[in-house]
Amino acid sequence: TWQVLAIYMFLAANLSEQQALKQACPSCDASQLCNCSSMGLDFIPLGFPAKITVLNLAYNRIKHIQSQDLQQAVNLRTLLLQSNKISSIDDDSFQSLAKLELLDLSNNSLAHLSPLWFRHLFSLQHLCLQGNSYRDLGQSSPFSSLRNLSSLHLGNPQFSVIRQGNFEGIELLHKLWIDGSNLSQYEPGSLKSIKAINHMIINIRNSNIFSEIVRDTLHSVTWLEVTEIKLPVETKSLVQNSTGPFRIQKLTFKEAFFTDQTLSRAIVLFKEISSLKVLEAINCVLDGKGRWNTKEIARSRESFVETVTIIKAMIQNFHLFFDLKGMESQITKLKRLTIASSNVFMVPCNLAKNFLSLLYLDFHDNLLVNNRLNETICKGSWPSLQTLNLSQNSLKSLEQTAEHTSRLPNLNNLDISQNNFGEIPDACEWPKHLKYLNLSSTQIPKVTKCIPLTLEVLDVSGNNLKEFGLQLSFLKELYLTRNQLKTLPGAAPIPNLVALSVRRNKLNGFSKEEYVCDSPLAVRGAQVGAVHLSLMECHRSLMVSLICVLVFLVILLLVAVGYKYHLVWYLRMTWAWLQAKQKPKRAPPKDVCYDAFVSYSENDSDWVENTMVRELEQACPPFRLCLHKRDFVPGKWIVDNIIDSIEKSRKTLFVLSEHFVQSEWCKYELDFSHFRLFDENNDAAILILLEPIQSNAIPKRFCKLRKIMNTKTYLEWPAGEEQQQMFWENLKGALKS
Repeated sequence: TWQVLAIYMFLAANLSEQQALKQACPSCDASQLCNCSSMGLDFIPLGFPAKITVLNLAYNRIKHIQSQDLQQAVNLRTLLLQSNKISSIDDDSFQSLAKLELLDLSNNSLAHLSPLWFRHLFSLQHLCLQGNSYRDLGQSSPFSSLRNLSSLHLGNPQFSVIRQGNFEGIELLHKLWIDGSNLSQYEPGSLKSIKAINHMIINIRNSNIFSEIVRDTLHSVTWLEVTEIKLPVETKSLVQNSTGPFRIQKLTFKEAFFTDQTLSRAIVLFKEISSLKVLEAINCVLDGKGRWNTKEIARSRESFVETVTIIKAMIQNFHLFFDLKGMESQITKLKRLTIASSNVFMVPCNLAKNFLSLLYLDFHDNLLVNNRLNETICKGSWPSLQTLNLSQNSLKSLEQTAEHTSRLPNLNNLDISQNNFGEIPDACEWPKHLKYLNLSSTQIPKVTKCIPLTLEVLDVSGNNLKEFGLQLSFLKELYLTRNQLKTLPGAAPIPNLVALSVRRNKLNGFSKEEYVCDSPLAVRGAQVGAVHLSLMECHRSLMVSLICVLVFLVILLLVAVGYKYHLVWYLRMTWAWLQAKQKPKRAPPKDVCYDAFVSYSENDSDWVENTMVRELEQACPPFRLCLHKRDFVPGKWIVDNIIDSIEKSRKTLFVLSEHFVQSEWCKYELDFSHFRLFDENNDAAILILLEPIQSNAIPKRFCKLRKIMNTKTYLEWPAGEEQQQMFWENLKGALKS
C-alpha cells in the first residue's frame, strides 16, 4: 500500500542522518552501546537510537549540550561526557533521561552547576563533576532531586566554598569524593544534611576546615579518608558538644604531613571518638624523631583503636628515631598492626612486651636483620600474636629466624618469604603450634627436617628444589610452583594432602602406584597404574569444549551475518508491514490531525522545510503538515511513528529527486521488492518531482515506482517563478481534494 511506500521513503530520508551518526560513531550500530570517545567531535551527533543504554562521548571537543541532543535516548543508563570542553548545558538537556544511572561530566569547563540539569534524573546513582572550573555549588543544593544518588565526585583546584544547604536532598551516599585542595571556606553544618556516607574522600590542605568536617561527619561517615593535609595542632575537641554513638570507624591519611607535636595532639583528640577502630597512614611524612608528648597522651582517655596501618611512611633520619618510651600504656588493646615499606629495622623489647592483645603483625618490606630480630622478638614480647609477616626484609639465617619466632607461644601463621636465606639447616626450632609457613623465594636449595612437622600449609615456591621427600602427616596444602622438580612428591608421606600446586617445574613422571584417580567417576579411587582409558575418555572435557567452541563460532557467524545484512532490521520492518496491512486504510475522521504527511530525502530538506512548508502552512486557510523532525514522538520506534503519522494524515506527499533514487538506502529495500508498494487506484498519495529523473536512473528493483510515474500524474517543480505559482495552486488543489 501507499502507507508502506511512505515508510520506506521516510527511512531513505533519514539515512543521511544515520550515515552521519555512523561516521561519527562507527561502533553505534545494532548495539545498545555507542562508543563515540576520542573521535574529535565538536558537538553531540543527532540520531542516537532509543534502544541504547550506554553512550560514551568522552575525550572529544564538545562545548555545548543542547536540549535536543539527547532527546531520543530515553533508555540511556550510562552517559560518559568526561574530558571534553563543555562550558554550557541547556536546562532541559537531560529531561528525557529518567532512566540514567551514571553521568560523568568530569574534566570539562563548567563554571557553575545548575539544579535544573539534574531535576529529571530520578534514577541517577553515580555523578562525577570533578575537574571543572566552578568555585562553589551555588547558594542552594544542585542535587535536591537526586534521591537515589549513591556516589558523588566533585571539586577542582578552583573549588573554594562549601555552604550550608549545598547537599540538601541527599540522604545516603556510598561514596563522596571532594577535591578541595584550595577549599578556603566551609560553613559548619554543611555536611550534616547527609545522614549516612559509607566512604568519604576529601583532598584538603586547610587544616582548620579539616577539624570542622570531622565534627560534622562524626554521626554520618563510616570511613573518612583525608589526603594532602598538613595536620594542625588542634586545641579544640573534635567532639565538642556531640554525643554518641558516633558512626566514624575508620580514618585514613594519605600524603599527609605530621610533626611530633601535631601527631601527639592528634592521638589525644582521636581517643575522644569512641567509634574509631581503624587508623591508616599511607605515603605520609613525619618531620620528627618520636619526641611525642607521652605524658599528655597517657593522661588522656583510653584508646578505642584496634587496627593501625602505616605504609610507606617517610621519616628523615629514621635511624635517630626515639624508642617511644612512655607509649607502652597506649598499645595494650591494639589487635592488628601493619608497618610496611617504612624502613623499620627494630622494635625495642620493652615496647614489644606491651602489645598484649596484638593478634596480627605485618612488617613486610622493611630493614629487619637477624641480629636486631633478637631485640624485636625478645622473650615475653607479642604474647598473643598469631600471624607474623616478615617477608621482604634482610634476614639471612633461617635457623636464627626460626629460633627467634619460637618465642611466640601462640604463633600459627608465619610469612618469611622473599628473604635471602640461601641455606637451610638440618634441624630448626619453631613455634609449637605453627600451621602455616611461607618460605617462597628464599633461595633454599632443598628441604630438610628443619621444616616443622606441625604444618598444614607449606609454600616453598620459587626456590631451587629438585625433589620433595619430607614426611608431613598434617599437611593439607603444598605449593611447589617455580622449582626444578622432575617428579611429583610421593603420596604416602603426605596422606592428608588436599591441594598441590606444581606449575612451572620440569615434571616428566610420578609414582603411579601411590596416586589414585579422582575422575572419571567410574574409576575414582583406583590406582593410576591399574587404569587404562581410551583417548576419548581421557579427553572428554576437551571434546565437549571443542563442540561448545564450534557451536559458539557458528552462532557468532550467524550474528555477524545478521549484523552485516541488517536481518533484524528487515524482520522488524516485515512485522511493521504486516501490522500495517491489518489496520484500516483510513483513520476515522476524528483521528485525522494533518492535511499531509511529508516524506522526503534529507538532502532535499532545505527546499521542503524552507520553501514548501512556508508556502503551505502560511496559506489561507493554512495546511497542517507532519514533518518527522518536528512532529514525531521522541523515543518511539521510527516505523511506528511513520505509520501513526500516515494514519493521522489525509494525504501523503512524496518528494522525489535524484538524491532519493541514487541514495545508498536502496540496498535496504532489496529483500522487500516483492511487496506491493503502490496502490495505483489510491489517490491519497501525491508525487512531487523536485527535479527531472531519468527513467534509467531509477534502480530496476523499483519497477513499481517507474510504472506509476508513467501512468499517474505527478507535480513537477518548475524553474520559473510564474510556473511556480501555478505549481502551488495545483498542489493546494490536490491537498484539498
